[in-house]
Amino acid sequence: MQYFTTTSGAASRPGHAVIVGVYEKGKLSRGAEDIDSATGGSIRKLLRQGDLCDQLGASRVLRSISGVRAQRIVVVGLGKPGALDVSQFRYALRSAIECLRGSKINDVTNYLTLEDVEDANAYYLARHTVETIGSKLYAFNELKSSKVVGDIPLKRVGIAVANRGDASKAMLGAEHAGAIVRGMDLARDLGNLPPNVCTPSYLASTAQRLAKQHTNLQTRIINEPEIRKLGMRSFLSVTNGSSEPAKLIVMQYKGGGKDKPVVLVGKGITFDSGGISLKPGPDMDEMKFDMCGAASVMAAIAIAAELRLPINVNVVVPTCENLPGNTATRPGDIIRSMSGQTIEILNTDAEGRLILCDALTYSRRFKPHTIIDVATLTGACVIALGHYRTAVMSPSDSLVAKITAAGIAADDRCWHMPMGPEYERLLRSNFADMANVGTREGGAISAACFLGKFTEGLNWAHLDIAGTAYRSGLRKGATGRPVPVLTEFLLRHAGALH
Repeated sequence: MQYFTTTSGAASRPGHAVIVGVYEKGKLSRGAEDIDSATGGSIRKLLRQGDLCDQLGASRVLRSISGVRAQRIVVVGLGKPGALDVSQFRYALRSAIECLRGSKINDVTNYLTLEDVEDANAYYLARHTVETIGSKLYAFNELKSSKVVGDIPLKRVGIAVANRGDASKAMLGAEHAGAIVRGMDLARDLGNLPPNVCTPSYLASTAQRLAKQHTNLQTRIINEPEIRKLGMRSFLSVTNGSSEPAKLIVMQYKGGGKDKPVVLVGKGITFDSGGISLKPGPDMDEMKFDMCGAASVMAAIAIAAELRLPINVNVVVPTCENLPGNTATRPGDIIRSMSGQTIEILNTDAEGRLILCDALTYSRRFKPHTIIDVATLTGACVIALGHYRTAVMSPSDSLVAKITAAGIAADDRCWHMPMGPEYERLLRSNFADMANVGTREGGAISAACFLGKFTEGLNWAHLDIAGTAYRSGLRKGATGRPVPVLTEFLLRHAGALH
């Protein structure tokens, strides 16, 4: 995809399509005003006649309008004047692009970027434009015998800017967004692949492929014999029932000299049956998405490498399957983690924390500046926050503030959930240093507290993406979240936004 900026008016811009907006009560966006003036009031006339709707997201395509050089004008409702925020901007743009589905167009120019959008400048409006269009165009057809009809063959995306001074900011935003779209596509592809394809070995080979694509990225794959020598018995206890070998994927991007790295740890359970604590049959197929944490951190480091950010980033991914079998770990078993702490397994379906705790201990060797783990960890998080926000938990309020601020800017929002000794006490065991689960109440928090027992002294945060990493139902599929918030965090850490 190619990106360009333009200061020309919407009416004089040649091409296959331009996108403009109308607000409630007849107020026109800047792009719509330009077209209305060039066509003798055509936009206002259509509004008066009821042929255009000004409600947020309502869209219509106008074709071959005299006085307008573009072949198509997409008019989309922007809602109440003066109330346009980033989420509404993206919603309106998605609706406009949906109107073009099936059209044989190679280029589109977005004039909504000329509007006043709350807390968004030229950089972010360009970035949100490219990310929104990229996400809207995504389709997973790899395992279908024929491609889905109706895709838009876009090759160029234009971003309208008010002046040349904004053009460089917009192009930087588009460049960053292009990398984010490619990263999200990678994460979605990995999540959407079936578990008989996306195995631990497949994830490992993907990491190796990324290292070949980016010469500034190194990948090391640690196999089960070495994992055992490292003392990662908690990790290996999860894979006991599977014939697929576990892998520990270690990726390193060095763009920041001798600076301490940001370490991202991603949960890589390529299929989670629950083990001996077997899950119910309905919707168990969605447990192929239990490696979306791994996919998102692999995507994030690939983006850092593509953009050559001036920071160091490491990724650690413990990956395996969780299946029942005559060698599977049982409820009641006690295992010793890499840290030396012992864990009583009360529920084998609380397996993500068992692989993450050893990965977090392993990550200490990098002396990280910051360490963030990302995991589809608990159903309790979905009950708490639904499918809208990623939970953030950390003993560091300042780190949480940085992550949540990054989420707001990236429109990949997070929510601060608490931690504390009252939740830690839920993990007490009569027979080991801790149990792997507490009570049902506060389950997402006690899971974070479990991981907190392995991150003392570290600048650490935990992201529970169980509700945001994928969708169920008719729109089932991986979302690519939280790649945007992770990337925004890395961009800010690198000082690469301006």
